Amino acid sequence: MRKVSLVLFGAFLGAGVTAVSTQTHLLSGTSAVAASAETYRQLSLFGDVFEKVRTDYVEKPEESKLIETAVNGMLTSLDPHSSYMDAKAFRDMQTTTRGEFGGLGIEVTMEDGLIKVVSPIDDTPASKAGLLANDIITQIDEDQVQGMTLNQAVDKMRGPVNSPVKLKISRKEAKEPIEVTLNRDIIKIRPVRSKVEGNDIGYIRLTQFNEQTFDGLKTAIDKLNTDIGADKVKGYVLDLRNNPGGLLDQAVSVSDAFLDRGEIVSTRGRNPDETQRFSAKPGDLAKGKPVVVLVNGGAASASEIVAGALQDHKRATIMGTRSFGKGSVQSIIPLGGQGALRLTTARYYTPSGRSIQAKGIEPDQEILQDVPEDLKGKDETKGEAGLKGHLKQKDVEERGGSSAYIPPDPAKDKQLIAAVDFLHGIQKGAANIAKSPTQN
Repeated sequence: MRKVSLVLFGAFLGAGVTAVSTQTHLLSGTSAVAASAETYRQLSLFGDVFEKVRTDYVEKPEESKLIETAVNGMLTSLDPHSSYMDAKAFRDMQTTTRGEFGGLGIEVTMEDGLIKVVSPIDDTPASKAGLLANDIITQIDEDQVQGMTLNQAVDKMRGPVNSPVKLKISRKEAKEPIEVTLNRDIIKIRPVRSKVEGNDIGYIRLTQFNEQTFDGLKTAIDKLNTDIGADKVKGYVLDLRNNPGGLLDQAVSVSDAFLDRGEIVSTRGRNPDETQRFSAKPGDLAKGKPVVVLVNGGAASASEIVAGALQDHKRATIMGTRSFGKGSVQSIIPLGGQGALRLTTARYYTPSGRSIQAKGIEPDQEILQDVPEDLKGKDETKGEAGLKGHLKQKDVEERGGSSAYIPPDPAKDKQLIAAVDFLHGIQKGAANIAKSPTQN
């Protein structure tokens, strides 16, 4: 059976899934290690309880749901990141990792029970139809949106390419509701956004690690070099703040983009022979230009792999606040049409051998944002250490979450401002103050 190794955090921050494909043999039945008599007795107990519930519960239960719930209970008792996905959840996860799907091209959120457009994505059916930020979607194909969950509304708007969907829109400036019919198209999630800062700094934001991330990073660097002039680029800001993670192979590729050699990350399972090491190949897309990586309490998993690798190799200066601290690897194990297991199978370690599990990446320079009064106390994540049942580390002081606030106005973003100032300072002879691996 194919096993897909994952660095996964989406269950807690609403984002993506992850990683590298490997081959494994799943032993079962007579080929597995013989279960003890006590184990068989417990399985018999489960059968007895299931039969009692099935026959005597006050209302007829859905038997498949009983079994799914029991399986998920077993997995969630292990740690916060192991779980069971039914067939639909598994398909949704695969859609997220591919980074493309049949849809309309709008980012939406739920506000006061209503589905609100955050922004239309450029060159998609939504943008071509004139949908605007802050539009309220009231109907989807004659079905009232009021009462739907966000996921239900999103599912209704997604569908086969070239199939039509009719939306009724309420817009503040319009007296009457607006009705539009759109044909679904292939929508590609943009995990990479870039712009020029201060005329000579390339700013690159990674929002997740899906199958499009490394290609998007390479395209962004090429475009920035063209816009600024390759000889005039003074450095790059790689913004990983609030990036919940994603594909392990993409985290390795993004790290490799800034490294010429050396280990990037290792993963270690229960058995020593399961250890895997991933190393950089020659070729630095940034051509040795200085790099600042921004992290905060919402940067987790694959983001922490990138930050840890560049920090240990002194290739980048890490700024912001302490990262989330998710140092475990999940594998997605398909169950033959019955969904899949999301199972924690390994821990990962930075090149210097650090595990950041329940500890996080400490920035080389801590930069705190000015958090609005009404958000103070609400801006901090729990961090891995705050999750019930998280994996423990022996003789390691755990650290909780940190602020995940980013001002909507870039002019007030103290972390970004500090990164740009720092890169300008490097060009004036300031020392790169990144810590050596032994100082962490």
